[in-house]
Amino acid sequence: MKVCVFSTKPYDKEYFEKNLHSYELEFTYYESPLNISTVQLSKGFDAVCVFVNDKLDNQVIRKLSENGIKLIALRCAGFNNVDIKAAQQAGINIVRVPAYSPEAVAEHAVALILTLNRKTHKAYNRVREGNFALNNLMGFNLYGKTVGVIGTGKIGQAFSRIMLGFGCKVMAYDINSNDELLALGVEYVSQDELFQKSDIISLHCPLIPETQYIINKDSLAKMKEHVMIINTSRGALVNTKDVIEALKKKKVGHLGIDVYEQEENLFFNDLSELIIEDDMLLRLNSFPNVLITSHQAFFTKEAMDEITLTTLNNIKAFKNGKAMLNEVK
Repeated sequence: MKVCVFSTKPYDKEYFEKNLHSYELEFTYYESPLNISTVQLSKGFDAVCVFVNDKLDNQVIRKLSENGIKLIALRCAGFNNVDIKAAQQAGINIVRVPAYSPEAVAEHAVALILTLNRKTHKAYNRVREGNFALNNLMGFNLYGKTVGVIGTGKIGQAFSRIMLGFGCKVMAYDINSNDELLALGVEYVSQDELFQKSDIISLHCPLIPETQYIINKDSLAKMKEHVMIINTSRGALVNTKDVIEALKKKKVGHLGIDVYEQEENLFFNDLSELIIEDDMLLRLNSFPNVLITSHQAFFTKEAMDEITLTTLNNIKAFKNGKAMLNEVK
């Protein structure tokens, strides 16, 4: 079975090649993302393997079908970049990696919190320049603070357990409560109550119509002054324009994001020698209390192993006509 891999980075190829020896699959790697301009590269293949910023809209799906593609293998959890209905109509199956390392993403969310709070990134640069002053480096104790968790799937659960370990009060919002978290002392509340009472809000929910722009001018207005907002989930959970206004008014005291709603043409690329034309991202970068990382929350050795093996097993199950446990329907 021939598989065409899009948006390939050196680490993708390294981990696939490390594990391919036990699978009867032929992989071809392209650095280019999958979109309408590159879809013809899929001709002659049986499946495509794609990542978060590949664009599989209705037009691309039709072209994939014309090229004989029968499987879309997502090497990520999210699938909001795929027109599911169009794929179903075209008879193309979709599989994903629903959980690769919840702890990796949860731990990165905590890293954003600690860095923003204690300003370790600024202290590091100061000391290297011989500046040992503590001015403007003051943070706050996490102990005793109220942390609001939106979405208590596997990542939200891992994050909640870590914050409980810091001695925080953890409140959660989800359409389904988790018995294990309830037993640990997590309190499930309404969305409005979470917005109103949380000192820190961390997003761990999927991007669906009901959650798009869950952080917006109306929800921001309900929050505490100087609230900290963390997003390691999907960029479009946060209305960037609205959060910039809230930062300017000091309503938001800290913002840590590993995802960005317009990241498609930015993240995973080295643009250091280019002029970045995204005005909202440049504005965010101008705030001293904003920390942006480029979609690296998942990026651990353990997570890469899990992503690779799950993707390969998903493709193998399709190839052998077996039940696909991670199929998207």
